[in-house]
Amino acid sequence: MPNFSEGRNRAVISGIRRAILSADAVLLLDQTMDTDHNRSVFTLAGSPRDVAQAVLSAAEAAVETIDLRKQQGVHPRIGALDVVPLVPLEGITTGACVAVARELGQRIWEQLNVPIYYYGDAADLEHRRRLENIRRGGFEGLLKCLPGEKERRPDVGGPGLHPTAGACAIGVRKFLIAYNIELATPDVSIAKRIAREIRESSGGLACVKALGLKLSSRNTAQVSMNLTDYERTPPHQVFEAVRDRARELGASLAGTELIGLIPQAALEGASAEFAATFRPDQILENRIDSVSRGEPRA
Repeated sequence: MPNFSEGRNRAVISGIRRAILSADAVLLLDQTMDTDHNRSVFTLAGSPRDVAQAVLSAAEAAVETIDLRKQQGVHPRIGALDVVPLVPLEGITTGACVAVARELGQRIWEQLNVPIYYYGDAADLEHRRRLENIRRGGFEGLLKCLPGEKERRPDVGGPGLHPTAGACAIGVRKFLIAYNIELATPDVSIAKRIAREIRESSGGLACVKALGLKLSSRNTAQVSMNLTDYERTPPHQVFEAVRDRARELGASLAGTELIGLIPQAALEGASAEFAATFRPDQILENRIDSVSRGEPRA
């Protein structure tokens, strides 16, 4: 699920999409583009070789067209190709995915001169298992501290950043659900308070990362979340926690947003009303089946 630091220039994203589709036998399952986050996320599936080639081709397109010195958005980022999470779906182990991550990182550095950080199960260092530790301070923060601060140098390449494309974080992890809840208020302090209370790092819900953001284009506040283990904390539990806390703070919900896809198992135990907020084509298994059968790509 490669994440790119561009969500406003359609020509740039179209070029990245073409690069992904140039790889043989890759299934493009989903594509999202957000102007406030200034970020686009692609969900693709295939063999390790084909997925790696698709990401490498997309990385080349991103390095050629995205300049982080000019890019601004509310989402933290360190690179043009910011993050590449690899997720084992079927017929492959976590260890095999780590090997793919290492080879892909080496190729990106050697061919594009973009240094690499490894996170999640691919991390070399324990404190880099958490992506937010790598991304602290963003592109601008890393520019200031590198190459001087040795503890923040990349795992591959460097020791400084690519001048316009920054660095890339490649990781292996469980299926992450990127789930946002928009509040019917422009008061971002409410979103930030809710995010602080529900995220695991502040003593909230297990396996939940959350930020409170202002969406200028809609004049609303958003609780932007990553659910890193839906088996421990399912999305309906997170939704209910945000809804109830928002009510206590005098705000209602304006809507929800799924970035990418969601596994069917993540909806087990949820009410029919909550499950109905997700379209059938947002379910991972449905999307793989339809794209495999040759139905229109995302």
